[in-house]
Amino acid sequence: MDTQAQAEPKPEEVPSNETEEERKKKIDDWLPITGSRNAKWWYAAFHNVTAMVGAGVLSLPYAMSHLGWGPGTVILVLSWVITLYTLWQMVEMHEMIPGKRLDRYHELGQAAFGEKLGLYIVVPQQLICEVGVDIVYMVTGGKSLQKIYNLACGDCKNIKLTYFIMIFASPHFILAHCPNFNSISVVSLAAAVMSYSYSTIAWGAAADKGRQPGVSYASVASTPTGGVFNFLGALGEVAFAYAGHNVVLEIQATIPSSPERPSKVPMWRGVVVAYIVVALCYFPVALVGYYIFGNKVEDNIMLSLEKPVWLVIVANAFVVIHVIGSYQVLLISLPHMVERNILV
Repeated sequence: MDTQAQAEPKPEEVPSNETEEERKKKIDDWLPITGSRNAKWWYAAFHNVTAMVGAGVLSLPYAMSHLGWGPGTVILVLSWVITLYTLWQMVEMHEMIPGKRLDRYHELGQAAFGEKLGLYIVVPQQLICEVGVDIVYMVTGGKSLQKIYNLACGDCKNIKLTYFIMIFASPHFILAHCPNFNSISVVSLAAAVMSYSYSTIAWGAAADKGRQPGVSYASVASTPTGGVFNFLGALGEVAFAYAGHNVVLEIQATIPSSPERPSKVPMWRGVVVAYIVVALCYFPVALVGYYIFGNKVEDNIMLSLEKPVWLVIVANAFVVIHVIGSYQVLLISLPHMVERNILV
């Protein structure tokens, strides 16, 4: 009897690894990314569209003006193919470890490079990307609001851009309280629709405007060195337009998974649909915008479209709605990362 009693573990002697796993699961069930895993494939579609099709699409004609017709078209197509391929790799690697889901980008880095090195390699770059892009979105949203104000009320008092950025930031105080990724699905869907809408307005209005008199496709650089730097800058603008990979695993983490139907099946379907939308947004804007305005196109094609005023106002309103959704989709992994590290 005494021997058996001594052999039986007491409740407090339950192996610590099991207790730790249970505790981590409870934390994951509470955190914003892993708190809800009932997303469908179309959630993945519009989340990816929202994350990828940002304000960068409006600068593609400007990038084309520095790349030229041949190199520019090739780079656009190659970027689309390469980023689709790398995204497919990430979708496949989400559950490459049996019994474990790599729900966060840095977890994939840790699986590839080790616990510490993977963290040091991935987290700084992911934070730079997410925080940096969100800063760009705040400025873009503020500029679009300012453009709407100036067009709608040309005789009104001039207001600094800083105040419009603050106005743009105000809805995020409310949206930041959404409990999980799926709870911002409506915002993300609206943002995806807006991105397609303002992209269509951009190239449609440009086509309606017609090829401008005296349009030229020659390089605007005055020196060979300037041409090289313009070319490299244009490559960066194209790369920026194809952003969004840093939240792919977080998006896939919201999809349910089972041995019979792993999450990569609906996720890949959503990615394919998203990339079709990306192509419908990017290629017409880049090619039509460059054809119409040539090397005189502005760094934001909306600035090259002055009329009709009402259409430019609508397009800028769509941009504001889109970057509000994109801001949330890109930012949601940051509080998730901070809260998980504090709790775990």
